[in-house]
Amino acid sequence: MSHIVSGPEGPAGHGTADHTPGAPAVRAHDPRKARRALIGAYVGTSLEWYDFFLFGTTASIVFAPLFFGGDDPVLRTIQSFLLFGIGFIARPIGALLAGHFGDRLGRRTILMVTIVVMGVASALIGVLPTYETAGIVAPVLLAAMRFVQGMAAGGEWGGATLLAVENAPEGKRGFYGAVVQLGSPTGTILSSMIVAAVVALSGEKFLEGAWRIPYLLSILLVVVGIWIRLRVDETDDYKDAQAARAASSEKEGLPVLEILRTVPGRLAIGVGTYLFGNAGFFVLTTFMISYATQQLGVPSTVILTAITWGAVAEIVTMTIAGKVADRTSPSIVVVVGYAIAAVLAFPIFWLVDTRSTVLITAAMVLGIGFASIPYAPVGTVLTQLFPVKVRYSAIALCANIAGVVAGFMPALAAWILGVTGGTSTGPTLLLLALALISLASSIGARRVIRRDEEQNVDQISGDLLNR
Repeated sequence: MSHIVSGPEGPAGHGTADHTPGAPAVRAHDPRKARRALIGAYVGTSLEWYDFFLFGTTASIVFAPLFFGGDDPVLRTIQSFLLFGIGFIARPIGALLAGHFGDRLGRRTILMVTIVVMGVASALIGVLPTYETAGIVAPVLLAAMRFVQGMAAGGEWGGATLLAVENAPEGKRGFYGAVVQLGSPTGTILSSMIVAAVVALSGEKFLEGAWRIPYLLSILLVVVGIWIRLRVDETDDYKDAQAARAASSEKEGLPVLEILRTVPGRLAIGVGTYLFGNAGFFVLTTFMISYATQQLGVPSTVILTAITWGAVAEIVTMTIAGKVADRTSPSIVVVVGYAIAAVLAFPIFWLVDTRSTVLITAAMVLGIGFASIPYAPVGTVLTQLFPVKVRYSAIALCANIAGVVAGFMPALAAWILGVTGGTSTGPTLLLLALALISLASSIGARRVIRRDEEQNVDQISGDLLNR
């Protein structure tokens, strides 16, 4: 913890601009601007997560049989999951690029780029040739598109979170941060419902070409996302930080180097705090689709529908968690939420193992719904950890370094399932371990934020006494 220090602007636990001469002490709040920013962040993030999660939804159902050769279905599934993980390798690269330019050019500009790149890559997946027609070229092209998807996703989350939280009125930053996080279950619902609908309507023709329809729809979604984000203004926090930087003689450096030089401990804590939100989610969705359909013989529509209900439950619990975070503390909600996630690890798999449609749905409601409580305010917690001038880069790195680990969780869970004889004990222990890592990290994050708040109170008191 010795590396955990306050940023050069003072305590990082507040969403205000840098504490430099000329920075406004009190800023008039524009409710219309805040609403536009919130809607733009939420809708754009939902559409991007639709594209990103769509790959996971179809990984074992479509890509395993159509894009890989060989007769071993387990090996094809693992190969498909490894391809799924490539997107997460690309996410830190996207985070570095988007964070650098987002801290220099603005949050809004970069978010326009990420939504276009994501949509185009997803639409191109919908026209790729399969292994039968193109051989090894098919998975290579799919890997390339997945890499591009990962870069776009890497730049999206941090910018969208800042767009909402930095525009939020005082006392509502926890809720605004939670609304952005609702983009994840919304994207899950969209991808699961559209795939389930296409499966139901096309029947046996789904693998013959109907699977391409959800990907081609991305073009329409991109148009909607662009139109909404064009109506959003840049955040005042960013404008203030830019004005302060222009007025100072401080030489601009790379944000990522500034993070590693001044707050490396915060970065490590942030990565651990975000880990379960990504890694646990993909064990409960991408891996669970494969586990339920291939290991337990459950129809794909059953698990897809259950995941959809889980995402609906997630929207409800995250909305409540965001409001509770504003009444208590975002960091408290995150800590309690991870404790709940750890307790639910075994019951989730026990319910799925029954093969009962009702109990599988209950498992997804518990897993995706209640285990996602900490995901609601985690963006606000990460925002509180870092100073404004490197905040985009910092929170994007936290989420996407965690994402690298998360991307290979379905493949790891599938491997563990194989070496443990096909029982759910191994994947359950993996889910539990992820929850405990994030629990420990979130406790550390809460301690840092509380210390920052105490230092800020002392600084304000000192300023008043010196007047």
